[in-house]
Amino acid sequence: MSNLTYQTRAENHVSPVAAKLLTLMHEKETNLCASLDVHTTKELLELVEVLGPHICLLKTHVDILDDFTMEGTVQPLKELAQKHRFMIFEDRKFADIGNTVKLQYSSGVYKIAQWADITNAHGVTGPGIVQGLKQAAAESTDEPRGLLMLAELSCKGALAHGKYTEETVEIAKSDKDFVIGFIAQNDMGGRDEGFDWLIMTPGVGLDDKGDSLGQQYRTVDEVVAGGSDIIIVGRGLFGKGRDASVESARYRKAGWDAYLKRCGK
Repeated sequence: MSNLTYQTRAENHVSPVAAKLLTLMHEKETNLCASLDVHTTKELLELVEVLGPHICLLKTHVDILDDFTMEGTVQPLKELAQKHRFMIFEDRKFADIGNTVKLQYSSGVYKIAQWADITNAHGVTGPGIVQGLKQAAAESTDEPRGLLMLAELSCKGALAHGKYTEETVEIAKSDKDFVIGFIAQNDMGGRDEGFDWLIMTPGVGLDDKGDSLGQQYRTVDEVVAGGSDIIIVGRGLFGKGRDASVESARYRKAGWDAYLKRCGK
């Protein structure tokens, strides 16, 4: 687990994507990622306008949107990202051979590599997935892109643990520039080998303990103390009639206080 500040890590990071995100987190004083699973572009953009000032990262599932277009969804989303200074993470969870994920990442309706700063992948198909996605990013845009590997999941009964997690960490070691970290519940180490991975943790809640579909929530203090750099919060920000402005400010403060505590400040 790193007790270094986000600023110090940004100054020394080999990945331009990770360095940009860490700098943004330091300057905005937030380690909150908003996860917005909604059905229309209108809902998405309205929520982002409210949440934008409080987040460092926006996590999307654009294949849920009924009305996705590059012009109507992606363009205004990128404008809001610039306005409120956050980055975009498309939670695609790629899980196929290298050539297939290369096409899925760069082509089709969504053209994710063109606009999402970060995406993620399972380790189940081996290291070829990293190279396939990296090639797609290089061929799709001049802007730097980052990849997160799915090392651990927050849902009950998930198979991503033990040997699977260990092997996924080994896959991440195959690329120091493109692979910037993990979706995980705990720190993944690597610092003794020169890796400074970002740990992003879903399943974080200040109120709820879980849902009927197997999601399990842990507290902000718990996940940050355990090594998480970014807390991913979805329904806790806007579900059940919650005020997104109030809740995002609340989670932002909780996450930042937990980070300062970890750094000994």
